[in-house]
Amino acid sequence: MQLVSAIDRTRYNIFEWRYNLSIPMKLVMAVAMAVMTGLLAQVRVFVEWSPVPITGQTLAVLLAGVLLGRRWGGASMAIYAVLGVAGVPWFTGWTSGLGATGGYLIGFILAALFIGYVTDKYIKSRYFLSMLGVMMLASAVLIYVPGIIWLALWLKAVTGTSFGIIPLFTMGVIPFLAGDAVKCVTAAIITKTVIPKKDYGTCND
Repeated sequence: MQLVSAIDRTRYNIFEWRYNLSIPMKLVMAVAMAVMTGLLAQVRVFVEWSPVPITGQTLAVLLAGVLLGRRWGGASMAIYAVLGVAGVPWFTGWTSGLGATGGYLIGFILAALFIGYVTDKYIKSRYFLSMLGVMMLASAVLIYVPGIIWLALWLKAVTGTSFGIIPLFTMGVIPFLAGDAVKCVTAAIITKTVIPKKDYGTCND
């Protein structure tokens, strides 16, 4: 019982410390999360019929808002996207610039903001099943939707051909469903394990 209490107190202290950090230190942590996203982006599996590879970076996206709060979690993904487009080679395959994955980058920012907001505001969301639902919703709507919209525009620009919804889903959604489900489960387990189940002052974070 004492061990459980000590673990709970440690988790609370860590997140309270994170919440009370200065803005420069929060920026450093946001950059660190962006770097982690870039490293996980190098874990990739190519899909023969799609210009979008399966990568590990979504795990960092799902955890960004949980670990840093909605503002700085979203900021970390914005840093990752903006600097990568500007030329920092930390996209998949150590590349940079806009390509077929531009919509997913937008989705990463939206997902981190959403997950961070829900985690900060609703303590009940910090349990496994609740967080799993939140993360699966974020993946399905906030990442996939802008991802396939951008993919459709990119394919039209590159090939001159308009693709229907089924080919777009085949290229931009279906290959990632199983992997994203695993990442959502993993991220939900991490969330349940590390985040305290009481308020640590996140309402204004």
